[in-house]
Amino acid sequence: MKRFSGWTLASPATLLVVVFLVLPVVATIITTFGTAGGPLAPYLGFFGSGFRRTVLWRTVQVSFIVTAIAVIIGFITAFVISRSPGWLKSILIIAAVFPLLTGVVVRSFAWLIILGKNGILNSVLLSAGLIGEPLTMLYTQGAVIVAMVYLFVPLMILTLVGVLEGIPQDLIQASASLGAKPSATFTQVILPLAVPGLIVGAVLVFTGSFTSYATPQLLGGEQVMMMGTLMYQQAMVTFDWVAASTIAAVMVVITIAIVLAMTRIARRLNPMAV
Repeated sequence: MKRFSGWTLASPATLLVVVFLVLPVVATIITTFGTAGGPLAPYLGFFGSGFRRTVLWRTVQVSFIVTAIAVIIGFITAFVISRSPGWLKSILIIAAVFPLLTGVVVRSFAWLIILGKNGILNSVLLSAGLIGEPLTMLYTQGAVIVAMVYLFVPLMILTLVGVLEGIPQDLIQASASLGAKPSATFTQVILPLAVPGLIVGAVLVFTGSFTSYATPQLLGGEQVMMMGTLMYQQAMVTFDWVAASTIAAVMVVITIAIVLAMTRIARRLNPMAV
């Protein structure tokens, strides 16, 4: 009876997800199999193009780099916040999530001002005499990575703070009292218990980076094109909806594969994590 009532309560939300999320994605993928050249022709064309393979590899590479950096920065920051006193913890959480109150486009434009040839960073370096001429930092892969890390680290922090706060302090003290070094306490106590938050945060950051459009478009341009930018170009510039749907299908499959891989890693690190 309890199981039935649970499904009853969840059915409206489930129906909305199926109608407005699952069905449009399925319909988009189905359109790629109805071409004249055969059901796999769009995918053979996609992977047969060196340019598109390069864009796909660049997107995966950037997404993994952003995720790795966000995990490191987010974990350290969340650990400090979780061990801070109550009043300081509130201030630190507000400071961490404050960037989320600003739109993605606005934050990306801010990096244009910071990284431009006449931007803040070049002006500071020139004034300090560290460089003789302005550096070219915009429209590079590094600029896209830095901006995306700035965008997604708050999500990682928010995900990890609650998990790290839930780790009993008694476990850490017991580990120390039994002679474990701080490094051993971290790897054998804190890290395994933080795996659920790490996996959830990593999935959020990776999927956000992998599907991002505004930041790569503004800071990468044509030189650092990524899958989101390429899909927009195919749909809205060349009006090739089959190619755009193919790109979307490839992105969905890769995202699902990465999520499943991360879940498998979580089970290995902590069987009770998922």
